[in-house]
Amino acid sequence: MASVTSATVAIPSFTGLKSTISKPSAVVRIPTKAATSSSKLTVKSSLKRFGVAAVAAAASIALAGNAMAIDVLLGSGEGALAFVPNEFTIAKGEKIVFKNNAGFPHNVVFDEDEIPSGVDASKISMDEQDLLNAAGETYEVALTEPGTYSFYCAPHQGAGMVGKVTVN
Repeated sequence: MASVTSATVAIPSFTGLKSTISKPSAVVRIPTKAATSSSKLTVKSSLKRFGVAAVAAAASIALAGNAMAIDVLLGSGEGALAFVPNEFTIAKGEKIVFKNNAGFPHNVVFDEDEIPSGVDASKISMDEQDLLNAAGETYEVALTEPGTYSFYCAPHQGAGMVGKVTVN
């Protein structure tokens, strides 16, 4: 469910819907009245193909969007010991990527007293002894139960490095 990495995140692509647009192979002249209705049929057919392509593109964007819910920096750009942002909302199942930025070492620990009932804090948290020691190192987690989750950086909790995420 959670992992520590120092690599980039791959965004999946959606290729389930494909649209093919064919070009007419011959032009046939039809009397004026029939030509008007034939033109309408051609336009409708083209719009249908365009619709399939638009749906495929929208689905691809939606899937890519769901792959990465949010990036959270560990340590602000000004050097403050903080999560940036420190409060945010995501949809259930979306991924949170915690990225080491400044003032490290850091880690991410979910407070077992401030997470939804039935969620095991040890399965979504880093071990308190594990630390992200270099710039750019990441910890990823996907939260699947709706509710509010409080988290902190064990080495800097006393300095106020705490955060909260709401999962819808």
